[in-house]
Amino acid sequence: MKNKQPPFEITNKIIGLVADIAELVGRLSSATNRLSTNPMLRRSNRIRTIHGSLAIEQNTLSLEQVTAILNGKHVLAPPKDIAEVKNAYEIYDRLDELNPYSVDDLLIAHGIMTRGLVEEAGVFRTHPVGVVDGEGRILHFGTLPQYVPDLVMNLLDWVKNSNLHMLIRSCVFHYEFELVHPFSDGNGRIGRLWHTLLLSQWNSAFAWLPVESIIYSRQREYYNVINASNEVGESTVFIEFMLSAIKAALLEVTDIHDRHTDIVLFRQDKIETYLKAHEYIMNADVRELCNVSAATANRILSAMVRDGKIVKAHKGKYWVYKLNHP
Repeated sequence: MKNKQPPFEITNKIIGLVADIAELVGRLSSATNRLSTNPMLRRSNRIRTIHGSLAIEQNTLSLEQVTAILNGKHVLAPPKDIAEVKNAYEIYDRLDELNPYSVDDLLIAHGIMTRGLVEEAGVFRTHPVGVVDGEGRILHFGTLPQYVPDLVMNLLDWVKNSNLHMLIRSCVFHYEFELVHPFSDGNGRIGRLWHTLLLSQWNSAFAWLPVESIIYSRQREYYNVINASNEVGESTVFIEFMLSAIKAALLEVTDIHDRHTDIVLFRQDKIETYLKAHEYIMNADVRELCNVSAATANRILSAMVRDGKIVKAHKGKYWVYKLNHP
């Protein structure tokens, strides 16, 4: 039935995890802004995302090899594995172009993800398939192909129109998508990509958070909860697992953010202490004081100017920085 809610329960654990994740996202507002605008950090997280998602599907390349390939270096590895990396990077890089509720966009994403790898790239499968785990064991059989298009369209309609929190809706989509198994290959990769896309509709930082690498580190549990949900005919345990994985990814970013904040505050405190004993400070002084490069010193000083802690002024032909005395 169109827009009928898939079967699952909203447990106290799910409610608690949604609250925890929302709190973490709120705490990370400055970190996620930096994540969204820092090309190096963004690229690093995207590479981890791609490596994790592909490794779940038995891609043999290490994180270092994936990084090398995307940096244009030659890597001695199976051509199929290399093609998977390049295809995945292309579609993740185009994430903001995709409509998460569009069947057409879903097919476009699959076409890019599996380009040159499968015959039925970018189209729903036309034959029955068995769904296997990472060790090749059959978990269940996918939906008969004649029902796939309507089921996928109805699932996307439900995700779009449901009033439930996107954290829950995206997890339900992920499970139901894998249950239908609409493609001949690449279902896991597309399911995780679309989960990320849906989460990014709630908060754009999720486009850059490597949830897939967390799933990879819990790969056995990932397949176990899919199997457990299949056995009971509903996705509650899968939702709980995925939310715990999302929380873990956010906690990792929080830890990095907290350590970065501590370093920033330590350096700024050094500069303010210096300025209490000196009329002004220059870039060269900051380099020596904080043991950083000229570029980093400039970023530190610029941030302190933006925060109103210091002011920038000319002294001869040089820029100097003084304490801001209101």
